[in-house]
Amino acid sequence: MGVVDTETRTYRTGDREVVLDLTDDCSSYVAGRGDGLLHVFVPHATAGLAILETGAGSDDDLLAALADLLPADDRWRHRHGSPGHGRSHVMPAFVPPYATVPVVGGRLLLGTWQSVCLVDLNVDNAVREVRFSFLSG
Repeated sequence: MGVVDTETRTYRTGDREVVLDLTDDCSSYVAGRGDGLLHVFVPHATAGLAILETGAGSDDDLLAALADLLPADDRWRHRHGSPGHGRSHVMPAFVPPYATVPVVGGRLLLGTWQSVCLVDLNVDNAVREVRFSFLSG
């Protein structure tokens, strides 16, 4: 039967939309743990997690696609905060607040170009918590 270990880390996302690469932290968290699953969770109503390529423009492309899909204008019924803030509350339906990655021998089994990223469109909340949980297999 598996055992779950968990840890919460804090990240500063600032006052701009961001795709923040968490892969190094994920890797260090699972290092030496053997086989199992890493589950990453963001306990916020306005942030999500994505597994995608970073550094080659895909992170900026994701932000651009979300801006097209969820414009920062006054159409949103959820209206507190910065203009367009309501879109941040809709985003987790498209970029979920969780991701799970297999781990073998204490190493993430991500593809060559895959990274685990925090996606945050909410410019009103500069600090985010991310929960790392490891289920040993």
